[in-house]
Amino acid sequence: MNNLNEYKDNKKVTYHEQTDIQNILKLREVLKTLPDFCRDYFRAMEPLTTTKTRISYAYDIRIFFQFLLDENPAFQNCSMKDFTVDVLDQIKPVDIEEYQEYLKVYKNGEKTETNGERGLKRKISALRSFYAYYYKHEMISTNPTVLVDVPKTHEKTIIRLDADEVATLLDYIEHCGDTLTGQKKVYYEKTKERDLAIVTLLLGTGIRVSECVGLDVEDVDFKNNGIKVVRKGGNEMVVYFGPEVEKALKNYMEVRKNIVPVSGHEHALFYSSQRRRIGVQAVENLVKKYAREVTTTKKITPHKLRSTYGTSLYQETGDIYLVADVLGHRDVNTTKKHYAAMDDARRRKAASAVHLRED
Repeated sequence: MNNLNEYKDNKKVTYHEQTDIQNILKLREVLKTLPDFCRDYFRAMEPLTTTKTRISYAYDIRIFFQFLLDENPAFQNCSMKDFTVDVLDQIKPVDIEEYQEYLKVYKNGEKTETNGERGLKRKISALRSFYAYYYKHEMISTNPTVLVDVPKTHEKTIIRLDADEVATLLDYIEHCGDTLTGQKKVYYEKTKERDLAIVTLLLGTGIRVSECVGLDVEDVDFKNNGIKVVRKGGNEMVVYFGPEVEKALKNYMEVRKNIVPVSGHEHALFYSSQRRRIGVQAVENLVKKYAREVTTTKKITPHKLRSTYGTSLYQETGDIYLVADVLGHRDVNTTKKHYAAMDDARRRKAASAVHLRED
């Protein structure tokens, strides 16, 4: 980590650059535990994927090899480092089907891990990509993963806050201090403007929680009321905000002026109570803390605030392409999939909008 600190001293390292550096170092550690031939695959992936994707795939591929060691008698006397690329040709479609079953519940050391539909799909997709690389480069002659169906995922109903719940949530953050005493009240007063700014920003722009915590103070432009965010995949984009977000951010900026940050965190927009850049987990926790006081039937997370914004924008504009653009969806079909139910409601209105005969 000393090298990272030296690198930081030489130039301003953004949150995303720092995350990439940490992921690269993590990936190197995971690769040390994987069979040596895996390095070729991850080297080939580098120009096409983010560091987050590569580290996720590395963990997923490691689970596959652990499955072979735990469940397949042919490999009971092997260690993971013993595997060569030839092992991939020994796997049959039935083994992949058994792996899918294994993924639903398995032991990881002392911990029991489970996967739902999305987790299963991602891990099988990772394995398919892994096999495709070696098959394409003629290092193996079979690819059993293409003979097994990828698990289907069922679309979930979008959970979002209604307009009155949004207002109640913001009012609660603004005034809940009236009911608090002692240390809780002290902590609330200390973090109130920050929390209100974060929640208002998430509700008023639909940015992702990772984009929010990655913001630097220089990314906020009050002249044009825009913030520069780094989207999934590394693209930069300016997202614009309205007067309510502007007010909440400006109020927080006044508080931020009096915070002396820990060295290396001077540029962060939002600080934790330890005077460091706030993390994703902290934002998730504060959103849950406030939201459960407003609704007990909806499990509200930062992503649900993003859905709330997307829904409001679509209801106001009816422009799915605008919603996709502002939310940073690379494929408008992703957006259409999420807001299809609303489209259906709008189509129903069309049925009664046209009168064929005068009454």
